[in-house]
Amino acid sequence: MMHVENTQLKVVTVTLNPALDLTGSLSELQAGTVNLINKGSLHPAGKGVNVAKVLSDLGAEVTVTGLLGADNQEPFCQLFESLGVNDEFVRVAGASRINVKLVEASDRVTDINFPGVTVSEQDIARFEQKLFELAEHHQVFVIAGSLPQGLSPDQCAIWIKALNQAGKQVFFDSSKAALAAGLQASPWLVKPNDEELSDWAGKALTSPLELMTTAQQLAEQDITNVVVSLGKDGVMWLNHEGWLAAKPPKMEVVSTVGAGDTLVAGMCWGHLNQFNKRDTLEFATALSALAVNQVGVGVEDLERVKQIAQQVTLTDISVNH
Repeated sequence: MMHVENTQLKVVTVTLNPALDLTGSLSELQAGTVNLINKGSLHPAGKGVNVAKVLSDLGAEVTVTGLLGADNQEPFCQLFESLGVNDEFVRVAGASRINVKLVEASDRVTDINFPGVTVSEQDIARFEQKLFELAEHHQVFVIAGSLPQGLSPDQCAIWIKALNQAGKQVFFDSSKAALAAGLQASPWLVKPNDEELSDWAGKALTSPLELMTTAQQLAEQDITNVVVSLGKDGVMWLNHEGWLAAKPPKMEVVSTVGAGDTLVAGMCWGHLNQFNKRDTLEFATALSALAVNQVGVGVEDLERVKQIAQQVTLTDISVNH
């Protein structure tokens, strides 16, 4: 894999609806009464923030932006400082949302997601100005996650389209209405999982063939790279070179939180470093496989990623196959 001078490793991650993840483990959740948590953690998250952490660990020069609630920004500020990323978040009134995850001894997980800030027209205008300022000096943008109240999917799609028309590469990872609108703006790379792709298609896509056929419809909408993640079954990637599938080795699953974001970061890292298609997918799949083997998002051991990459199986596939 070739080494590239660091000036090219610049990337902007956009998190429009960041969250503080409050995770607690307990033996068994009892509704309607007091539950005691054995251990807990509170940490800054949101898909774009997770991508930024992984890319920063890998050695990219990361700028983070988006809309951040001013009332509880401190943990985010601390994270950005510790990562050494450029903090260009637009502060808005209120508190960023809190997502509570309660993990029982049986591994059953209950998610309780609170609403976040409601953004104003002024907030949106301030963010738009910031985004286009950053576009003057950056080529690669990762827009990931859900949208806050007050920001329409159509507005997000307008930004993707504008960046796209300015010749930028936009990696886009979202779901539901935001995904549907964003796909129409032809981002450079999208990464739906099988569930999100089914949701977009309006029907359950159960076989690889059905997923591939639907992904091909996205490619026909001028989306250069369609990456479909299949959880433990790996990843399928369609671009002008055709389809390539990757299957990771079997991993002990500790937590799947952030595995998809890690995959996006791996794809982005391959692009920044001008890896070829096989090297990019092998690396991104290994990175994502390692992510399920740990609590929290990030790359602690690059050597381990390289070891797992050697166990990733790559297959050229075709719809007629």
